[in-house]
Amino acid sequence: MTMNAILQALVLFIVLLALAKPLGWYMARVYEGKPFLLDRLLGPAERAVYRLSGVRPADEMDWKSYAVAMLLFNAVGLFFLYGLQRLQGLLPLNPANLGSVSADLAFNTAASFTTNTNWQAYGGETTLSYLTQMLGLTVQNFVSAATGMALLVALIRGLSRSTSTTLGNFWSDLVRSTLYILLPLALFLSLLLVSQGVVQTFNSYQTVTALQPVTYDKSVTDLSGQVVLDEQGKPRNELATAIEQILAVGPAASQIAIKQIGTNGGGFFNVNSSHPFENATPFSNFLEVLAILLIPAALCYTFGKMVGDTRQGWVILAAMTVLLLCFVPLGLWAEQSGNPLLAGASVDLQPHADQAGGNMEGKELRFGITQSVLWSAVTTAASNGSVNSMHDSYTPLGGLVPLFLMQFGEVVFGGVGSGLYGMIVFAIIAVFVSGLMVGRTPEYLGKKIEPYEMKMAALLILIMPIVVLGFTALAVSTETGRSSILNPGPHGFSEVLYAYTSQGNNNGSAFAGLNANTPFYNLTGGIAMLISRFWLAIPTLALAGALARKRLMPAGPGTLPTHTPLFVVLLVGVVVMVGALTFLPALALGPIVEQLMMRG
Repeated sequence: MTMNAILQALVLFIVLLALAKPLGWYMARVYEGKPFLLDRLLGPAERAVYRLSGVRPADEMDWKSYAVAMLLFNAVGLFFLYGLQRLQGLLPLNPANLGSVSADLAFNTAASFTTNTNWQAYGGETTLSYLTQMLGLTVQNFVSAATGMALLVALIRGLSRSTSTTLGNFWSDLVRSTLYILLPLALFLSLLLVSQGVVQTFNSYQTVTALQPVTYDKSVTDLSGQVVLDEQGKPRNELATAIEQILAVGPAASQIAIKQIGTNGGGFFNVNSSHPFENATPFSNFLEVLAILLIPAALCYTFGKMVGDTRQGWVILAAMTVLLLCFVPLGLWAEQSGNPLLAGASVDLQPHADQAGGNMEGKELRFGITQSVLWSAVTTAASNGSVNSMHDSYTPLGGLVPLFLMQFGEVVFGGVGSGLYGMIVFAIIAVFVSGLMVGRTPEYLGKKIEPYEMKMAALLILIMPIVVLGFTALAVSTETGRSSILNPGPHGFSEVLYAYTSQGNNNGSAFAGLNANTPFYNLTGGIAMLISRFWLAIPTLALAGALARKRLMPAGPGTLPTHTPLFVVLLVGVVVMVGALTFLPALALGPIVEQLMMRG
């Protein structure tokens, strides 16, 4: 790990932590209904939305009504996005004349973007029209992120209220999250990205003269377009030279901004943020990786403000940061060490600066190993899923880092809203464990943690592993699942495990090397994403409702302080213990054994 790499990581986290408090303060005022700068400017728009939709924002909901509203809203989004893809060929804003999306892929994509997963089993520029990308995917990028933030706010209210039966109004929380937080940040970031060269246009794809002609083998066809076969029955090829190239363009910057701000991650183009039209310069790369962590980090301060003790928010942010910073050095070491199997292949493996001597396979040359590894750790810690390098080309331990970060349950920053409410659940488990140690009823923020709360917490930490490991076992034990694996042995297993880990944690990044665009993977992956989003959201709201009904109790002499460095250690330990006990056996069959094989 070089000094250059250390400095790049430090700059990112220093800027992130500096922005967390002011943005967190602002979001707390948005959710508490207190005055802030944009309420005067955008207030009329908010009230117009309520009038048009018939919403009475002052009418609060209990947890069941909140859950029903959330499920109905997302069900409408799911069916709308599915229909939009199926009718794409008949709709406008389709300059490439792309046809309708197949039923299984349309279901997978609709489930993916509705659940804030943004798993993509397709190439954006060759599959989806401008209208589908804007009206379907970009809209879901906003409202799926806002849904996660609304669920978090409901849980915070459950912790901060005493003997209450309500948690707020889902529609109001959804609108305020979108209008006052996500839209302004996305607009600001999109303007910055456009200034760096990220494309934003409705023009058709551009045909340009190639800077360097490329010679390739081209199949010979007859007048009817059928491939001509030789005497041996094989396609006949001829030498051809390409002197032109079609450049896909489109309204990308606006989608890229919200994909990062909302921890969505779905790329406008197939290769995501390694494409120069999505990520044009080192500065745009810094902005995009910072945007991934910005709201998840700031929401920790929002949490502290809304429960009346900002120390609680700083403790959770510290635990998240410690967990992430423990894995970034491992990834950097693994990739900068390179592949020892190349030692005898006359390849220069002597380390120099950031790139030479390390594993540059699958890396974007403009950014090098450090920014690639940093992005891979951040995107999987924060449930974002966007990439600026190919994770499948990482060394086994380098690939283990993003895989294991997801398997913690996407609570190391995690998705906007969802990551923090997942970490709060781990905090509840941590105080429960400590209460068992000393023989006292555990408490968290003045609320006693009793059997019902622990049952909901148990569901939240058990559903995801059941989904991930269950579907992985199904895929590798059936011929249908194995037929999509392009690499045999441990690496092929890692690819399947990564795919379901990504979908089962609503992350969306891919290990690649797996033909995931098949009915089997599209259907099972779509089901995994829906379960992991909504079967976790409902217990979260049930937990919030139970906590809201409890009376706030003053801290006593036996109360475990949850704002100290000791609690940070306890919280980190619980997260690591649950993740390790659940997934280490599976990891031993994939990246761990592959690393041992690579080392001989």
